[in-house]
Amino acid sequence: MSTITVPAEVPPVSDDVEQLHKAFEGWGTNEGLIIEILAHRNADQRKLIRHTYAETYKEDLLKALEKELTSDFERIILLWTLDPPERDAFLANEATKKGAKSNHVLAEIASTRSSQDLLLAKKAYHLRYQKSMEEDVAHSTTGDFRKLLWPLVTSYRYEGDEVDMSLAKTEAKLLHDKITEKCYNDDDFIRIITTRSKPQINATLNHYKNEFGQDINKDLKADPKDEFLAILRATIKGLTYPVKYFEKRLRLSIEKTGTDESALSRIVATRAEFDMKIIKEEYKKRSSVSLDQAIAKDTRGDYEDMLLALVGTTES
Repeated sequence: MSTITVPAEVPPVSDDVEQLHKAFEGWGTNEGLIIEILAHRNADQRKLIRHTYAETYKEDLLKALEKELTSDFERIILLWTLDPPERDAFLANEATKKGAKSNHVLAEIASTRSSQDLLLAKKAYHLRYQKSMEEDVAHSTTGDFRKLLWPLVTSYRYEGDEVDMSLAKTEAKLLHDKITEKCYNDDDFIRIITTRSKPQINATLNHYKNEFGQDINKDLKADPKDEFLAILRATIKGLTYPVKYFEKRLRLSIEKTGTDESALSRIVATRAEFDMKIIKEEYKKRSSVSLDQAIAKDTRGDYEDMLLALVGTTES
């Protein structure tokens, strides 16, 4: 459910490349032209633009953009221009370098992507960094965080719809028992969360709620300040209700004191071509304003223009 608007008749890629190069010439960069082109091209078109730009001008388009742009506008443009698997690889690598404060980004990528998309991101990681995502996650995390995040990025979950209801019942009880014992890092607890298919996890957690009276994530709020529990809840939300996960992350990035531009840019860039339409609908349900109105209120200039081009505007 893409929110980007691709023109009915897209100009030849050579025209886009020539116009982008012109945007960098002269005394000032033509940011509006960059937005006009890149924000209205899909992933395949952007990939072709980048390839053709490199062939024509012997320079990676990303390098050209880095030289001309700055700050939050530069970041959203660069993230958007990357191919989706390469973008996830970049975000994961960045997170491994920032330490524990970016563990939630690793959990987000591993829990909200399909098995195939995660595999493509790991392949892109190999090509871009000449090492594996798994080894960097293992190296950059410690303790319970490593115990959860390493199998999350390593897993290739079954993508079928089949569900074993007997197993769901058994594992719901196991999860409840471990939460009751406050054994949140239990091997079997982690194994279930990191390896079971998403339909199986949904069945297990639905049974958990029916049998024990409330959502598992409410039971995992025993200590709201516990960072591991926060990552665990985010992982479960990402696996079971990704749209609600992204809506909440967007809401928090905008509503907190001082906009969290990093989270805002990451989520808009990664979801605009996938499920942004339903994320926007969920946002409107939870907030008094639409997502584009909230973005327009909290951001300015070229950064705001690019975000709104990707998110799309709500008709009155």
